[in-house]
Parts: sequence; C-alpha cells; structure tokens
Amino acid sequence: MTEQKSGFQQQRLSRPVRSKRRWGWLVLVIAALTASGFVMSRRPAVATDKNGKPATFVVRKDDLTITVVESGQIKAQQSTDVICEVEGSGMEIINIVPEGTLITLEDVEGGKIVCELNASGLQDNLNQEQVVFSNAKASYTEAQEGLLIQRKQNESDLAAAEQAVQFGLMDLSKHLGEGVARKLLEDVGRDPNATADVATLLALLEDPASEGGAAKQKLKELEDAIVLAKAKLTQADQELTSSKKLRDANYAPEIEVRQKELAVQSYKIQSEQAADTLDLYKRYDFPKETRKFLNAYREAIRELDRTHARNRSRLAQAQAKLDSARASYELHEARVAKLQRQISGCIMRAPSPGIVIYGTSADWRQRRDDPIEIGDIVHKGQKILTIPNSGLMGVELSVHEASVDKVKAGQQAKVTVEAFPDRGFVAKVSSVAPLPDPQQGWLDPGVKVYTTHVVIEGTHDFIKPGMSAKVEILVDELHDATIVPVQVVANRDGKKICYVHSPNGPQPRVVETGAFNDVFVQILSGLEVGEEVLLSPPRLLSTAANVKTDGAGK
Repeated sequence: MTEQKSGFQQQRLSRPVRSKRRWGWLVLVIAALTASGFVMSRRPAVATDKNGKPATFVVRKDDLTITVVESGQIKAQQSTDVICEVEGSGMEIINIVPEGTLITLEDVEGGKIVCELNASGLQDNLNQEQVVFSNAKASYTEAQEGLLIQRKQNESDLAAAEQAVQFGLMDLSKHLGEGVARKLLEDVGRDPNATADVATLLALLEDPASEGGAAKQKLKELEDAIVLAKAKLTQADQELTSSKKLRDANYAPEIEVRQKELAVQSYKIQSEQAADTLDLYKRYDFPKETRKFLNAYREAIRELDRTHARNRSRLAQAQAKLDSARASYELHEARVAKLQRQISGCIMRAPSPGIVIYGTSADWRQRRDDPIEIGDIVHKGQKILTIPNSGLMGVELSVHEASVDKVKAGQQAKVTVEAFPDRGFVAKVSSVAPLPDPQQGWLDPGVKVYTTHVVIEGTHDFIKPGMSAKVEILVDELHDATIVPVQVVANRDGKKICYVHSPNGPQPRVVETGAFNDVFVQILSGLEVGEEVLLSPPRLLSTAANVKTDGAGK
C-alpha cells in the first residue's frame, strides 16, 4: 500500500514537470517568432490587473538620483613599501616579522626591525675598500701638499729669474751708463739677433754730455794715461836738451845726458803703451764687455720666459696629480659610503604604523603560492613588505566602459562592506584611470573596465585591506524631472516608444529620454505629466505605422 501510494505520487509529480517543459519550448518558439518579425496576434498583448485593466504608470514630476554601482576590494589609499635597496646578485633574508604583525607608533619611534638581510659579504668588501680608501686619502693629501710646495717653488724661481733680469740690466747700465744702455736696448730690441755697434757706442761715450759708466771711466783713465805719458815725455825731452847744452859747455857730465836720454826713451815707451792700451780696449775689451753684459741681460730675459714656462708645466703636473688623487679619493670614498649605505639597508626598520603585509601577498605581479620567508633571496627593487595606512582606507573598483564617462573625481559615494552589510560609509571618488585596465583586457578582450579609487571618509580600524565592498557612486541628482519606469520605454524600429493608455487601446508615442538609473528614466519630450503609460509595453507589434510622430519628442 505504501509503495503504491508512493508510485502514484511520483506520477502526479512527473506531470507538472513535463507540462513545464512543454511551456518552456512554447516560450522559446514565441520569442523566435517575435525576433523574426512574425505577428502572432492583431492586438498587442498587454499586461493587465485582476480586473482586466492594463497596468499603467502615471507620468509625474519627481527627483531622480543617478548612481553607478560597482563592486571592489578595500585597499589602503596610502601605504609604505619596504623595498630591498641592496645591489648585487641577491641578498638572503635572515630575519623577518610574521605577516599580519601590527606595527604601532611606538614601534616606529623605537626603530623596530621588520626585516634583516645577510650583510657579511658586504662587510668583507667594506673592510677591503677601506684599506684602499686610506691609501687614496694619503695620496690625495700628498698631492695637495705637493701642489702647495710647487706653487711656493714657482714663486721662488720666478723671483730669482726676475732678479737676474734686473741685475743684468743694472750691470749693462753700470757698464755703459743708463742713457747709452737704454739707447742700445732700443736698437737691438727691434732685432733679437742684432749686436752692439761699437763705434756708435764709443761715440756716445766720448760725448761729454753722456752719463758716465764704467766703460767711460775706463776710457778716461786710458786717455789720461796717454796725456800724462806725453807730458812726461815732453818734460824729459826738455831736460835732455838742457843737459846736452850744459854738457857742451862742460858744465854737465856725459852721464847726466845719458840718464836724460834714458828717461826720454822710457816716457816715450809709456806713451806708446798707453796709446796701445786705449786702442786695445776700444777694439777688444770694450766690445767684449759690452756684448757680455748685453748677452747676460738677454739670457736673463730668456731664462725668465723659461721660468714662466717651467712654472706652468710643473704647476699643471702637480694639479693633474692632485686631480687624479682627488678622483681616486672620491671614487673610493663613494664606494665606502655606498657599501655603508647598503650594509645599513640590510636592516629595515618599521617606517610607519600599520599591519605588515608581505610583498608576495600584496603585489599580484610577484604573488606566489608560498609566502616570503627566512632564507629567501631578494634583489634590488623587490618589494619585501608593505604597511598600509589603516587611517586612510578606500575601495579599488573596476567601472565598465558603459558607465565610466559618468564617473568623475570628487563625486560622492556610499560604500557597503560585505563584512558589515548594515553599515554604510561615506566616501568620495579620488581618481579614475584614463585608460582601461590592461590586465582585464588581456584576460577578456571584449570587456574594458577602468580602475577607479574611492576614499572612505573617517578612520575605521575594523575595515581591513582585501575586504569585499559595494560602491554606489552618486553621478547626478535631478530635481523636478519628468520620470517613468525604465521598463515602459521600448525600442521599436530604432525609436524609443512609450504606450499611452487610452479608451481605444494602447497608443504608441515617440519619446526622448535623458538620464536614468536602475528604476526610473527621465523623459525630455513626448509625454506629459498625468498621462498613463503601460507598465508593460506590448510584446509584439505588426508595423510601425501606428507610431505617433506628430507629438513632442520628434
């Protein structure tokens, strides 16, 4: 009995199932015929109430709120990344705080270590580099002192060379006299290879108006010697003549005459020797001494020029040595400083308060199944940790391209967190990406979305990054707008049609629509306030001939 009853019940249950299947196929056939333009009935099917009256909506003036609703994830709008700044083939993590560790302000002020890398290899390199740096520093100091010494030496050499020029000019002026020496230098200065004109110089020296010099004094002494010798010779001749007269008168002996003759002969020789000495001085000694003093002066000038050149060369060499030593010093100093920074960078301290999130969890580009841990190798620029600022939370969402033109930075929004569905949070749009998300485009080329950020106002410690949230962005708010439900507007032959209820049946009316939301749409023209429109437009329409085109909304 029980089994029969169960079988009967199964038969009764199977009939509705088969009936529903038949109706499903019928609906599909009707939809296909409707899409192909077939007319199933002369009169459009219209939804009615229980009394048979068509269900209508009275066109009215009301406020219309336009929103865009999307879902996203809670994300900190500000976060501090802890990034590996140490160069090299890779650094080993020897200590790291567990993910989810809460970093307090006291931890930040106390310099809490959140990650530590193995710096033993860097320390060895630093020790070696410091030895090289010490040598470079000593060479740099030596080069600095060498440059100072060279400058002092140049000053001494230059002073000596200038003094030699001055002494050479003084010797030449002493020899010829300042006026004659100046005249000589003017003459030979026009031609560096010219020599002194001895005859001209002697003529100048013999001029009584010329200034005296050692040469003029020498000439005068020689000339005076000739005059003196001639005077003595004349006196001796006179005495010889007198002695001869006395001898002839037997008043003077012959020996006295012989003595006088010898005196005359001696003074004659002295006179000739004085004349020869003057001639030799003019022909040989004076030109020799003049050329010697002139060449010495010229050589002093040339030595002064060479001293300038040597000073420049030696100073340039000392400067080049200093520059090279400085470059080596600065290079090794920079290397030491760099190694010290890298060693310091191996110890990473808490930069800001918040919850520690590993880089392998926060960044999808380096996300992996196993989280980062002690013993892992990290490289320069790799994000190790990120600490979001819990005091400034927001939502990262993707807005479809159909709605992105409505969303602008600064618009108000309402955020509903899935974990707290009964609470709404006031928010504001902070940014809208100018280009679609390339990752989403790569995953689904047919869908283009734009990454948008919404900032939640206030501080809410219970909201955590990664939570799911729904965002309702207030795009616009129209006041006193003519509105109808969105379902009363139908598309017929490329036109927007509303069906107005009348005693003669539904009358199609072309309308122009404006802004809309999920419930209502704004009517710009084609309908008047108070008119009744069908809530469910006729599903089928034979032709477009019945569309009224003489009203508003053309």
